[in-house]
Amino acid sequence: MLTRFCSKWSCLLPERIRTALDSDFMWRLSRSPVAIVSFVVFALLVLSAVFAPWIAPFNPYDPASLDLMNGFTPPATANDFTGQRFLLGSDDQGRDVLSTILYGMRISLFVGFSAVLFAMVLGISLGLIAGYLGGWVDTVIMRIADVQLTFPSILVAMLIFGIAKGVMPAEYRDQMAIWVLIISIGLSDWVQFARVVRGATLVEKGREYVMAAQLIGQPTPIIMWRHILPNVLSPVLVIATISLALAIIAEATLSFLGVGAPPTQPSLGTLIRIGQSFMFSGEWWILLFPACTLLALAFSVNLLGDWLRDTLNPKLR
Repeated sequence: MLTRFCSKWSCLLPERIRTALDSDFMWRLSRSPVAIVSFVVFALLVLSAVFAPWIAPFNPYDPASLDLMNGFTPPATANDFTGQRFLLGSDDQGRDVLSTILYGMRISLFVGFSAVLFAMVLGISLGLIAGYLGGWVDTVIMRIADVQLTFPSILVAMLIFGIAKGVMPAEYRDQMAIWVLIISIGLSDWVQFARVVRGATLVEKGREYVMAAQLIGQPTPIIMWRHILPNVLSPVLVIATISLALAIIAEATLSFLGVGAPPTQPSLGTLIRIGQSFMFSGEWWILLFPACTLLALAFSVNLLGDWLRDTLNPKLR
């Protein structure tokens, strides 16, 4: 489909776009229905979150627009008191569930992307240093990684989050909760990036181009970042895609346990925690729709990560 589009409208597309559409990567994507569906679902969810202020029927963060009389309105049903309808119903505070999901996805995606980016930067840096320098530097970094691997990542994130909030002044805790959450999840996920980059660096530092750079006297940081780093990023991209789903789930888990996003900025995990309180009283929609959104988001990212891993694996070509 992409190939036909490119050949039919090639005269209207810039050269770089035509080259991208004719690449082997896009050809494999066009031949995988699962990857296409996953990409479409993920793109729709991300765009819905980005444009939430323009798409959402209401602003759930505006107390002036809330009416407690609209609370517990079933989906697509007129409220008994106000007559107002909500497509996915309303929660206990009278907030439109659809609007809270769109705004909640913004926080979940922001935390997920930021945490993965932080883990990538930290893990790649430590992996390059450990693999290239070796010796006691490699031993110290890898032993720290081994110790951290013995603990579940969610427990590490909870520990870091609790320590950070404990040393932080009370008046700044809600304001900095999102950033503390990002750092906590990032510090719990850097190990896998470091281990993969270290292994690839051990292979690459014995190549001729690295020896040539050393021979002409280039500094060690230049060799690591300019020569070795571009050649070890392929597996990192796959890990980052899968880690995004894990980071989103970790954020939802922490928020569900009450140690994540603050109540004033509810994420999908916070919405699920609120909905769980009313599940057995008949207000099933408060839990169901945020949970289905989180499931679709994590499932689509996981499927994309699996497809990307198979596509970039030369042994499967």
